[in-house]
Amino acid sequence: MIESTSKLEMEIKFQTKEESNRQQEEAFLKLSPSERVWRFFELMQKSKSLFGDQNPTKSDNFVINIELK
Repeated sequence: MIESTSKLEMEIKFQTKEESNRQQEEAFLKLSPSERVWRFFELMQKSKSLFGDQNPTKSDNFVINIELK
């Protein structure tokens, strides 16, 4: 994992997968419930770009569009 400690300095940490997962979980649990929901929405928005530009066919599904800043 690479952490930015300032604009000009980078820190490289060597840790096990378990340590990394525990650290991520602890950071996530420190967030308020509303911050957790927004992080989830941001993650979903970012994951869309992993699959390229897909144009789904028109359907009658209920869709929630959230534009992130």
